[in-house]
Amino acid sequence: MFGYIRPMQSELRVRDLERFKACYCGLCHALRQNYGIAARFILSYELVFLAMLLWDRGEQPDMRRRRCIASPLRKRCCCGRNPTLDTCAGYTVILAWWKLRDSITDESFIRSIPSRAGALALRRAYRKAAGALPEFDGRVRDELQKLAGIESQGGMSLDNAADKFAQILTAAVPETLPESQRRPLQELLYHSGRWIYLIDACDDYTEDAAAGRYNPITARFTPYEGKLPEEGIERLKMTLTHSNNRLCSAFELLTENAWSEIARNIIYLGMPDVCRRVLEGDWPPKA
Repeated sequence: MFGYIRPMQSELRVRDLERFKACYCGLCHALRQNYGIAARFILSYELVFLAMLLWDRGEQPDMRRRRCIASPLRKRCCCGRNPTLDTCAGYTVILAWWKLRDSITDESFIRSIPSRAGALALRRAYRKAAGALPEFDGRVRDELQKLAGIESQGGMSLDNAADKFAQILTAAVPETLPESQRRPLQELLYHSGRWIYLIDACDDYTEDAAAGRYNPITARFTPYEGKLPEEGIERLKMTLTHSNNRLCSAFELLTENAWSEIARNIIYLGMPDVCRRVLEGDWPPKA
């Protein structure tokens, strides 16, 4: 879906890089097993990160080697089936469905054809995921409706728009967690969602400005020669760094789990690197 929350792979140990890929593959298999082949195409780094954060504090991942459609000949290290991966697979389907529905609403019929095709392919999977996770589905729908209202009015407030998207991820926090863990995890996910929304708006700035589409950043900062002006870059760097700092602080209040070192790489190194690249126009990364 987005692909902004990822580790800085050059700073990961070889073992941790393999473990990160194993979690990624594990979520891909969970999508296939629970929601069908089409669901594999909506896999995202953001939901892998969420799975790492929600992972049971006392549980080690069951690592195994298996083949898949992406590697039919050579077995890859992969996380075995796990309740957290199954839940995050459902979250992935619900978020992808509502993102497709939002694109269908925002775009002309011709431009929305790929989104319509994607929604058709995911319809059965969405119904199953929404049935399993009705509270999360309702929260996503409600917050996106509020966000659509802000967008239809051409709101200039970055915080108002980002807040509605940020609230979505907080709904993924289990109510059964003790308060000492639930509160920092809600804070972490809130600022992760806020950061994702703003960095995505930064990434889309030039295209949205040229097409005349709503973007909270184009509404706030008038393009200069088709690009984000320097004042806008500095303001956005400040607010994105603020959210990154807040989620870092919240992360340090969580009890360590099997994925903490990789998650620490993502929030301390990967996210600042993505932020810099997007604001400098060096995104997506070259293969």
